[in-house]
Amino acid sequence: MSEDAAHPLFTAYRPNRRTLLQAGSLALLLAGKQQIAFGASIMAVRVWPAEDYSRVTLESDVPLVAKQTLIQSPPRLAVDIEGLQLNSALKELVAKVRPDDPNIAAIRVGQNSPNVVRLVIDLKQDAVPQVFSLKPVASYQHRLVFDLYPSKPVDPLEALIQERLRDASSHTDLPPSLSPSPSAPAQDPLGELIAKHSQPNAATSTPAAPATSTATAPTPAAPASKTPGSSMTASPAPARKTDRIIIVALDPGHGGEDPGAVGPKGTYEKDVVLKIAKLLRDRINNSTVNGSPMRAYMTRDGDFFVPLGVRVQKARRVQADLFISIHADAFTRPSAAGASVYALSHKGASSTAARWLADKENQADLVGGLNVRSQDKGVQEMLLDMSTTAQINDSLKLGTALLTQIGDFARLHKPRVEQAGFAVLKAPDIPSVLIETAFISNPDEEQKLRSPTYQVKLADAMMDGIRQYFIKNPPLARSRTV
Repeated sequence: MSEDAAHPLFTAYRPNRRTLLQAGSLALLLAGKQQIAFGASIMAVRVWPAEDYSRVTLESDVPLVAKQTLIQSPPRLAVDIEGLQLNSALKELVAKVRPDDPNIAAIRVGQNSPNVVRLVIDLKQDAVPQVFSLKPVASYQHRLVFDLYPSKPVDPLEALIQERLRDASSHTDLPPSLSPSPSAPAQDPLGELIAKHSQPNAATSTPAAPATSTATAPTPAAPASKTPGSSMTASPAPARKTDRIIIVALDPGHGGEDPGAVGPKGTYEKDVVLKIAKLLRDRINNSTVNGSPMRAYMTRDGDFFVPLGVRVQKARRVQADLFISIHADAFTRPSAAGASVYALSHKGASSTAARWLADKENQADLVGGLNVRSQDKGVQEMLLDMSTTAQINDSLKLGTALLTQIGDFARLHKPRVEQAGFAVLKAPDIPSVLIETAFISNPDEEQKLRSPTYQVKLADAMMDGIRQYFIKNPPLARSRTV
């Protein structure tokens, strides 16, 4: 052995067991950070088009980091997403854009740098984008969401007016609300606004067009009596004619990212309740209350997510006379069955089941994907605390009328209207109910909900319930602001 080797300074280093374990842990930690930064996997991509806004969702196994830039001309949103490699899932976005999407023209994706994917969303109009992340919830993992709102937001009241004008233009006889008769001036400012919208259309038509003369017909209510079931709108006792449009807000539950309950055969609650709501809409639009036309307004008419608070805001914007939220129930036991109707309660739920259901329905914003940063929490809390005793009492009357009609042909889960703190029922000035049409988790009831015949029965029963409510509670001849 040489002198150098024998010297203590050159003694071989022998690490102990603790030092080896610490070094191994550090190596694993560094590898984990590298995986989070550069190993994200895209699980699914989705596009949800709607007039209100269009949504693009990227679902991944780990959180994504994105930097976005809005470019004005031509309008487009460029997004750089870190820690991604371009794969087939991302490329699917290109084909998911529908030609009738009102906001998105196209989507382009490419590998901008070794670990950065660039996503470019070409827009059909100027937009106000919201980009935010959602934590895992329900069956979803991490989600990066792009909500593209038109720079000029869709006004629910204007949309209702335009829809009514389109329907009016397809009939030779205009409804009473479109008749600016000097002998009977409209009492409802909404009707006056519709009439003003219709006058320029008549002026621009050909001189021989009879639109102006038909609008001043002295007896315009006669054709309404020929609509299906209109004979049931008459009250046994003389009721005062309201001479205004009766608006019923229909709220198909869930939508978009939030499928709602899912049946054993894979039936989505959001799809079934939308079909039922559209059937009910058609019946409302062809009905009258004591000679005054009815009109349905839908909080969503397609497959897209609407936050609970926005549903209430939409109904209040159109100054609805009623609010009906349509759902399909679910429970852990497939034997649970029957339809239910719920109203709001300030004093606590009327049963444990009602409380459980309200808690479940109130979580829809978490699953659907609410951008919490964009919500005015003060306004939301004030709105949810403003509901009055009178509103709840009227809601119970409406719920009883609906439950009675549904119970004529369907099994009821509870024989009376239940109450709980449903967020979507907290409009302070609109009688509001939530209908659970059946238990979609029950195989037999799921099959019924899938049946067009059963959907028609439900819509007919709801329409009859609305009529019966108005027979006993004629709508007030109130003025609306427009």
